[in-house]
Amino acid sequence: MAETFDDVCEEIARILAEAASSRKSPMHTPVVATADADARVMVLRDFDADNWTLRFHTDTRAPKAQLIGNGAPVGVLFYDKPGKVQIRARGTGRIESTGPVADAAWGASDNFARRCYLGEGPGMVSDAPTSGLPPKFEGVEPTARQLEPGRSNFSVLLVCLEELDWFTLAHTGHCRALLKRGGEGSESFWQGQWITP
Repeated sequence: MAETFDDVCEEIARILAEAASSRKSPMHTPVVATADADARVMVLRDFDADNWTLRFHTDTRAPKAQLIGNGAPVGVLFYDKPGKVQIRARGTGRIESTGPVADAAWGASDNFARRCYLGEGPGMVSDAPTSGLPPKFEGVEPTARQLEPGRSNFSVLLVCLEELDWFTLAHTGHCRALLKRGGEGSESFWQGQWITP
């Protein structure tokens, strides 16, 4: 049980690092909500503990990418049922489709993951159930060359965290802390308050 706000910050950083690196983590697929109150489950691809930034992958053509653009509020809900921990995170999201972060994320993805970006844009209407992929790529792993057109549809969603609501359940009594980020850049720090569950 965390007894100080530093303990809470360390616990959250540990949880988010594990969630990004392990598919088995219950927090690997949080719910991400945009300012229009639209929510969806996304895979957490990376957690930058130095800058408290989350990274997700998205399609440049997706409505959320257009809504978030260069900066918009984003909420992320993490829940670990066995661990009895919930983290509600709020921050500013931005979409990057070019540059070193997006290029590295594309380069680190396998061909099956990249294949998704060869299909129709998200939300397109169809007369029948469809993956949206061109028929020649259904169930097939494309070559690197065949995947090249998909790169223009690939983006990363970066969420710079500004507020963390940590809630843990326990038979001895639930515990909740609200942390808000202060300062700028390398001078940033977390200010905490204990609040009733």
